[in-house]
Amino acid sequence: MNIEKVLENLGFSPNEIKVYLKLTDNGSNKAGKISKLAQIDRSSCYNSLKTLTEKGLVSYVTIGKIKWFQVTGPRRLLDYVKEQEQEVQSILPELQGRHKANKVEGQVRLFKGIKGIKTIFLDMIRTGEDNYVFGSEGQLSEQMPEFVTQFNRMKTEKGIKTKMLIRKNRKELDNSASKHKFLNVEESPAVTNIYGDKIAIIIWTNEPEGILIENASAAKAYKSYFDVMWKKAD
Repeated sequence: MNIEKVLENLGFSPNEIKVYLKLTDNGSNKAGKISKLAQIDRSSCYNSLKTLTEKGLVSYVTIGKIKWFQVTGPRRLLDYVKEQEQEVQSILPELQGRHKANKVEGQVRLFKGIKGIKTIFLDMIRTGEDNYVFGSEGQLSEQMPEFVTQFNRMKTEKGIKTKMLIRKNRKELDNSASKHKFLNVEESPAVTNIYGDKIAIIIWTNEPEGILIENASAAKAYKSYFDVMWKKAD
């Protein structure tokens, strides 16, 4: 995966990414030199150095009256991510309490883009229920190849089973992590997932979209329809 993209996903600003990578490439330097290497103005460079220092990703020494900055080492990134996770863990109980107190039954939520779709699949893991799928054309493996390995591993760890109804004459890419049967249907970009009390409809276009319906009655009806189709499938 692209380094800049990973850092962006971790919440780094564009200028922080430029400064961090230039320091990584060029070693210890003064702020003025770093701003030239990163091709950003001095003020933006100083702000980025300040925030990176606060995150523990950059350190400095003062020689005379001049500060020389350097990165603290790439593995510090892992420590930074773990610290962020610990902070989130510390507030989860309160957030979960608020979430339950304000939860609306029968709600419909919309998600857009790869990150939004990833949120839906991680919700499947958190729910921990078996997943029933129809309409898959292998889009998850094709559009999110790095995530699908992680997703399958998490399913195995949680003991989540998957059954898939797919179009005839199409080779299923996810054989190791699911059971599947074939139906004589037309190809479609829409894939339906049923798990627990939820229905997730994912539309795999260039910028995928997802519709997550949380309704126990609707999920039960969809699951009954799936069971009928499963019995009829090859």
